Formats: sequence, C-alpha cells, structure tokens
Amino acid sequence: MFTYNDSKIKIVEVGPRDGLQNEKISLQLEDKMQYISLLAQAGLQTIEATSFVRADKIPQMADAKELFLQLKKQEYFHHINFPCLVPNRKGYEAAKAVGVREISLFSATSDEFSLKNINCTVDESFKRMQEVATLAKEEGIKIRGYISTAFGCPYAGDIGVKKLVEVIEKFEELGVYEISIGDTIGVGTPKQVDDYLKEVLKVISVEKIAMHFHDTRGMALSNILVSLEHGVSVFDSSSGGLGGCPYAKGATGNVATEDIYYLLNSLGLVTNLDLNKLYLASKFILEKVQKQSPSKFFQILEQKQGKV
Repeated sequence: MFTYNDSKIKIVEVGPRDGLQNEKISLQLEDKMQYISLLAQAGLQTIEATSFVRADKIPQMADAKELFLQLKKQEYFHHINFPCLVPNRKGYEAAKAVGVREISLFSATSDEFSLKNINCTVDESFKRMQEVATLAKEEGIKIRGYISTAFGCPYAGDIGVKKLVEVIEKFEELGVYEISIGDTIGVGTPKQVDDYLKEVLKVISVEKIAMHFHDTRGMALSNILVSLEHGVSVFDSSSGGLGGCPYAKGATGNVATEDIYYLLNSLGLVTNLDLNKLYLASKFILEKVQKQSPSKFFQILEQKQGKV
C-alpha cells in the first residue's frame, strides 16, 4: 500500500460546469471568466468549461456560447483542455460551431435516474449519443464519457457492478478516450469501490478510467485512496467543493480540489498545482455564489489567511 507506479496525476476541474450548474444565484459572464482564469493560473490543465444545454432547463449554463468564444481569446486557451458537456446533436452542433475541441457525453447505470434526468432509459440514451459520437469522431473532436449512479441511485438504490460494466462497454463502443465513473449521491464506500474496480478493470484499461466522487458522507478521499491502489490516476473534483448534491438535501457534493491536493501531496504524487492560487480561485467563486466551502482543508486555508 502507498506505493504507486505513476507519480503524475490528472485532475479534471469540474467547478465551472458541474459545480455551478445548480446554483441559484445567476453569475455574470465576466465572473465565470475570472473564475476559469484563476483556475488556469493555479495550474489546472483540464477545466470543464460549460455545457450546451437548454437554457430553460439549466439557466446557469445559458451563456455557454458566449463563454467559450471568450475563452478562445485567452492566451491560456491553447495549452489547457476545456471539455464541454453536450446532451444531444443540437448541443453538439452548438459546441462545434464555437470551436469546442472536446465534448462530454453522459448516461447512468439506473433507468430510473436517467428517466428523471434526461427523460429516457439508459439504452435510449446510448441511441441518442451514437449519432453525436459518430459525428465527433469524423470531425476530430475528443469524447469523454460520464456515468452517473455508479455506486447507488437516489431512486433505485444499489444497481450493482454488472450494470456498471455493461455501461462502460457501451461507452467503449462509442469511442470515448476516457470514462468518468460517478458516485452521484456520495454513497460509495472503500470496500464497494475496491470490489467494483476489480470487475471494471477486467473490461477496460485503467488508463481510460477517471473517478468522480461526491463527499456526501465523507468517503470521497478514502474512495480516492482505494482507486489509487488500483492504478487510477485521473480524478474529477471541484474547487472549494463547489456544487451541492440535488438528490440529498443539505448534503455536500463534489469532492474539493483542495482536499484531493492535500491527499496526493501527502503521498508524494505530482499535481503541478499552486495551492495558494487554487485557494484564491475557490474563494472568489464561493463569494460570488454566497456559500461556505464544505472542504475542511479549504477552511484551514481560510484560517491561515485570518478570514475566519
């Protein structure tokens, strides 16, 4: 334990999209741009920028086109990956039109969750995604896959690893370069993660796996440690722990990028992040959405700054 072959870790910062999408306070475009700029200055190399979805469904993402056009004008745009989520062909065409170079497609292990989230079953979601994936591959646009409810569903409970493996194989058929396995409501435990990864890694290379944990029950870092033991080196996170869990009232959502940094740094793993600049990015956006960070490490950083 605590011996790793790969000393380099990739963090996918999801704050600007996954972190902000359910926030009630409407943010100005310039505030989002400042947030992304601060994240880039902190050394993050992959930042999920936005999603091309219906404005009436997710108002916080209504400025996706304008935001990405502004990103393209920034000097840092050329050396940072900015994946954007697209739900269907219409979203894909809108993303492609403004120069998006990487898209994210999403499904789940639970039909119940998928029906409530995007009004279709899991199998139907892959039929929808097939057209988008085909176009993206033809046009040289990278594709990342997201799997929700991998360790449990708010409506159907435990779905099981067999269904997770089936969904992973479906994403493989679409031609994605990476699959993010999501603990949507933060019910996963270290033992469950260990058991599931043993089965998952029978059908897919560890290099193509990312883990996306929520810290609803305080298990995120423990689950990340188990994932590291299996050779996983890609993790999704949100600066400051931004983003609540809409399916568990009052619960925290995405694991904080600061907390992952602290864990990885303690293990001697390389992230190339500037902690002080990361703190400034988190502090900036948390003030804009008028929230306190659930991250204990962020709170310690606040205390060191003499702010609390």
